[in-house]
Amino acid sequence: MEPKQIDFSKTLTDEQIYDCLVKNYGFLGKEWITHQWNWMNYLYMPFKDHIKFLIVISLVEKTLQFYNTMNIHLSFDQFNSKSTLIIDKFSVTEICEKLSLPKETVRRKVLELENLGILKRQKKQIILKRSAFDKGAQEIQIKITSKYISLFAIHLNKFIETKNIFTKDIIENIIKTNWSLCLRWFLTMQIPLILSYNKFYKDILSFHIVGTVAMNQQINLSKRNIDNKNPSRKMWIKNLVLEGKNSPGLSAMSISDMTHIPRATVIRKCKTLSKKKLLSLNNKKQYLLGGQNVKDLTLHQAIVFKDKSKFLRKVLNLIMIS
Repeated sequence: MEPKQIDFSKTLTDEQIYDCLVKNYGFLGKEWITHQWNWMNYLYMPFKDHIKFLIVISLVEKTLQFYNTMNIHLSFDQFNSKSTLIIDKFSVTEICEKLSLPKETVRRKVLELENLGILKRQKKQIILKRSAFDKGAQEIQIKITSKYISLFAIHLNKFIETKNIFTKDIIENIIKTNWSLCLRWFLTMQIPLILSYNKFYKDILSFHIVGTVAMNQQINLSKRNIDNKNPSRKMWIKNLVLEGKNSPGLSAMSISDMTHIPRATVIRKCKTLSKKKLLSLNNKKQYLLGGQNVKDLTLHQAIVFKDKSKFLRKVLNLIMIS
C-alpha cells in the first residue's frame, strides 16, 4: 500500500479557526462555558486542590512531549493500561517557572503529593499513580470535548464553505486512537488558559466560582431563547451579565454543591468577588455576574482564543488526514 499523500491546500490554519471562533461566538459561547466548567471540576475533584492537579498534569504534559519527540504514540487503552506512569525528571524550579507559582508553594504541594502516594521516587525514576488521572474522567472529558469540536466544525464548514464531515463519534474515535498526542495538545491549551485566568481573577478558585455563576446565567438565557442569535463576543458577554436581572442566581450552597468547593470557602471568595464587582448579590442572597470586567474580559479572551485555535486546528487537521 502506498503512503497517503497529504493535500496541504485543504489543511486548516490558526487564522481560519480564530476568525470562525470570533464570528460565531454567540453560537459557541454556551458550549464552551459548559466545556470549561466540567474541566474545572475535573481539575479540582481529585485532591480538592486545583494547584496539586495542575502540577500533576504539567508533569504528564512534559512526559507526553518526550513521547512525541521519540515518536511514541499511544491509544487511549494503551495509555491507561498500567496503574502507574513513569514521569520525566523534573525540578521544583522548573514547575515554578512553568506554572508561575512561588517556589515554596510548589515544594509544599509536591511534598503533599508524595505523602499521598501519588508521586513516588523509585531509584532514578519518578512514578505517578494513575488514580490521580482517572481513566473514567478522561473518557468523560473526551466526550465533552468531542461534542464541542463537532459543534464548532458545523460553523467552520459554513464559514469556509466546505463539506468536511466531523461528527462527534468520528472525533471521539480519532482522539482515542491518538490519545497521547491529543492529550498533549489539550494540556498545552488548558494549562496556559487556566494560568491566565488565575492571573486575571487573582486565584483559580475565584475563576471556578465565577465560571459556575456564568454557566447558570447562560442556562437561564437558553431557557428564554435569547441565545439563539449570534451577537458579537462583546455583546454576548453583556447579554450574559444582564441576564442576572431577569433570572435567579446561585446561592453559596448551590455553588458549593456544584463545584464541591467547601461552602465556607465559597462564601469567603464570593464576598471578595462582590467587593471587586465581579459578582453581585440579589435580595434572595443569590450570586450573579457583576459587570465590572466586561471590557477587560473581552480583551483577555482574544488572547485565550489563540491557544484554543491551535488546539482545534491540530485536532481537525488530524481527523482530515486520518
